[in-house]
Amino acid sequence: MIKKGIILAGGKGTRMSPLTKAVNKQLLPIYDKPLIFYPLSILMLSKIKDILIIVNKGQLDQYKKLLPNGENLGIKITYKEQDHPRGLPDAFILGEKFIGSDNVSLILGDNFFYGQSLSDTLKRCADLKNGAKVLLYKVNNPELFGVAKIDRKSKKIKALKEKPKKFISNQAVTGLYFFDNKVIKYAKNLKPSKRKELEIIDLLNKYKIKKKLSAEFLGRGGAWLDTGSIEDYYKTSAFVQAIENRQGLKIACLEEIALLNKWISKSQIMKQVKFYGNCEYSNYLKKIIKKSA
Repeated sequence: MIKKGIILAGGKGTRMSPLTKAVNKQLLPIYDKPLIFYPLSILMLSKIKDILIIVNKGQLDQYKKLLPNGENLGIKITYKEQDHPRGLPDAFILGEKFIGSDNVSLILGDNFFYGQSLSDTLKRCADLKNGAKVLLYKVNNPELFGVAKIDRKSKKIKALKEKPKKFISNQAVTGLYFFDNKVIKYAKNLKPSKRKELEIIDLLNKYKIKKKLSAEFLGRGGAWLDTGSIEDYYKTSAFVQAIENRQGLKIACLEEIALLNKWISKSQIMKQVKFYGNCEYSNYLKKIIKKSA
């Protein structure tokens, strides 16, 4: 069972400049919540309570104003500053002390996931004992993504290709990963690519070679969106607005997830209402308290 998770919330966010010149991308709003709430909610739905957030140097105070230490959510949040991006696998090198001897999950801070059976899928992923597991999503344009060719029976991955020019699969590798503790050693042994960064595909291939890389699928009713560009960012915000307004339920309400997991009490939610102040999010939290009365 994976008990620790890392959110990689660093990076320069150049595709969203000039918005990201003053504020980290993960602190910008996706409809009614900061973007960071969405990946954090995914780890919480996976029943992961011990979380490391990797942020850019100089932006730590911005995050701590919003998410101090996780106590208000019944979880533990710690932070690590990154002086400059060195590729996704660098998260495991920076987080070595945090990970310790445990298995770990990594989610990219700008990835958005939604789906009716998502919680069950996440729990299966977090049940990992050894090897590595990725979450795949069927796309129309696989040439724009890293994709995986899989054995449908075993769910083992047979091939990985970054932005393939020839079709090998339409199953894109999303920004959510689950690893055993060997990930630290494998990450340290990686060599930088032509981009002078450590590549996640190279790390996954370490597991694939040993036939220890498997997959779960975000089904047909699910959604995976990358908010890295302005266009995708606003598409994601519009998607959340449409779902929430239609259903009357909030996506990535951290306090609601924590209450359902029995990590916090109703009185702790009331403290959060005071923290957020008079806003629509606070009104939703009040409704949660009434419903659970």
